[in-house]
Amino acid sequence: MASCRRLSGAALREVLGSAQGLLFDCDGVLWAGESAVPGAPELLERLQRGGKAALFVSNNSRRSVAELELRFSRLGFRGVRAEHVFSSALCSALFLRQHLLSGGAGDSSAVGRVFVLGGEGLRGEVRDAGLRLVGEGEQGAEQVHAVLVGYDDQFTFAKLAQACAYLRDPRCMLVATDPDPWHPLSDGQRTPGTGSLTAAVETASGRKALVVGKPNTYMFDCIVERFGIDPSRTLMVGDRLETDILFGKNCGLSTILTLTGVSRLEEALAYMASDSAAAKDMVPNYYVNSIADLIPGLDE
Repeated sequence: MASCRRLSGAALREVLGSAQGLLFDCDGVLWAGESAVPGAPELLERLQRGGKAALFVSNNSRRSVAELELRFSRLGFRGVRAEHVFSSALCSALFLRQHLLSGGAGDSSAVGRVFVLGGEGLRGEVRDAGLRLVGEGEQGAEQVHAVLVGYDDQFTFAKLAQACAYLRDPRCMLVATDPDPWHPLSDGQRTPGTGSLTAAVETASGRKALVVGKPNTYMFDCIVERFGIDPSRTLMVGDRLETDILFGKNCGLSTILTLTGVSRLEEALAYMASDSAAAKDMVPNYYVNSIADLIPGLDE
């Protein structure tokens, strides 16, 4: 059972010393808006020098992994490559490729198109996965085999109606990139996120979406396939109990809550005191005020 202990001193050195790698959420953990969390770039450099893997798992479906790579560089994080980043946009595209192309011998013309509620970052990941999008290229009578819901700041009733029309076909999948109800903006404000849009589509269509992002384990499956990491020697570091910490629990990882983002320590303690097993799954093993507090555990 997770105990939500502050991670410091000898325990910090022991936990980091035995870790093969760390998974980091991004927003609220590594950066806030357009500023890196103080000490975060140094921590990643220390991990790299110490031979420990640092990988990144983000529910933000607005940006492609190539755009996220550029953001890391712009905010002062050196050595982070696109292959280290697993976003809900990327993993949703990989999920659709796996399920739509597996029976089509890799031929996207055999599986219809994907209707995307989302921006260019998400649409680009779907294209890069070898799938075709509604509204692009030659149009015919071919079926739409998936509706993919991501963060869409241009969401309209007309788009909702179009999605529902496709979803009347029971063979059309309904997939959502992530469950996050709010999307953070660069000025510190927030706007309705994918979870809110997904709820609208579910209500209007009478269908239930399959959610790819955290806390679903599919993102971790993609990481294991690419890097072969050992869950028992991997730490999950995040700022949201309901997504990051629950994701770590679902994947068999030890978890660390950082208090620079969304969730507060009081929430974690309330979950720990609850009689609900589901609430206890959202209790982290450890917490730190900031991920910079992990640096002393890597003293060279």
